[in-house]
Amino acid sequence: MRLSRRALLAATTAATAASVSSPASAAPRPARLRTGFERLAADGYAPLDGQKVGIVTNPTGVTRDVRHIVDVMHADDRVNLTAVFGPEHGFRGTAQAGGSEGRYDDPATGLPVYDTYLKSGRPLADVFTASGVDTVVFDIQDAGARFYTYIWTLYDCMEAAQLAGKRFVVLDRPNPVTGRAALGPVLHEEFATFVGRKPIAQAHGMTVAELALLFNGEFLDTPVPLETVRMTGWKRSDLYDASGLPWVPPSPNMPTPDTALVYAGTCLFEGTNLSEGRGTTRPFELLGAEGVDRRWAAAVNELGLPGVRFREAYFAPTFSKFQGQTIGGVQLHVHDRAAFDPVRTGIALLVTAKRTWSGFAWRADNWIDKLTGSTQVRTMIDAGAGTDEVVAGWRRELAAFRRVREEYLLYR
Repeated sequence: MRLSRRALLAATTAATAASVSSPASAAPRPARLRTGFERLAADGYAPLDGQKVGIVTNPTGVTRDVRHIVDVMHADDRVNLTAVFGPEHGFRGTAQAGGSEGRYDDPATGLPVYDTYLKSGRPLADVFTASGVDTVVFDIQDAGARFYTYIWTLYDCMEAAQLAGKRFVVLDRPNPVTGRAALGPVLHEEFATFVGRKPIAQAHGMTVAELALLFNGEFLDTPVPLETVRMTGWKRSDLYDASGLPWVPPSPNMPTPDTALVYAGTCLFEGTNLSEGRGTTRPFELLGAEGVDRRWAAAVNELGLPGVRFREAYFAPTFSKFQGQTIGGVQLHVHDRAAFDPVRTGIALLVTAKRTWSGFAWRADNWIDKLTGSTQVRTMIDAGAGTDEVVAGWRRELAAFRRVREEYLLYR
């Protein structure tokens, strides 16, 4: 990582002082959280005055009365919204995992919708250029994990906006699983993919605006002209239900904030031959495979992991792995959300699954290495390491990331 560009950050975020990021200690916490969009609208869209605006968003870009912000902005003469950019699953959310909506005109507003999914660098910059916008706005709810791809949509769009000579504005929303700490292994850059472009921790503990500042200060070769419209009324210890905001699934398999709470750990099962619960009503909370029995739940319960218990469970996914088959496994029940560590829990589940089920295997493409960010987790578990040993393996890199992360935090 390069040294932080504090001077540059100060210059690029100083504008629109009432709306743009400032130290969290500047004012007492208001009674109610206000999102970046709420503050932008209350300010009369001042940071966007005189600009042709395009917005990168999805179904989570809603007001607290669940109107989509594209519909709200389109109907407001104070802002000139001229384009929408749709990520994975699409702007209106009609596509499943690994899909998008393509290029079309939105029936509700008539606005052109451009597809950003799987585009980056110059091809994505060309999309921004073709749209004719002056400023690109980003407003998508994150899930708090490195491999949740919308934060890399953010990174790719920032890079492309710089290449296209566009301004970039990020409207902040809460990290649904708190911003208390960064947890887990840090990505090694040789394992960079769309589930992890740059070396951040598996559970980053940041908001999207904080990540944007980090990306601009540490990872972009040439920073983009960046403004962030921060929230008011959010504390790092707040879980999503403290926000008073409606939960809109950011993707089809992230149905509730409970899903987000465990996702940074149990998504690792995408790198195995076990089901991660896709095709059930509790994705990432239900895990299993054909032949798994009660021994797995018993083994992981014996570890006494903080904040969580495990129930022997049987389920039949309606799609994805083991579609239509009744399989055995576990269900996670988080009883103390403050004590729960999703990444440590995910490692413990991998270790005990391998020890109690003879059929355990990694995906043949070693996708687990892309999810964890290196070969370390896979090779240590294969060598018989326990949970504590695996977790200790990333301690130094995590400490280094935490020091860098601290430079970019907006809230306390």
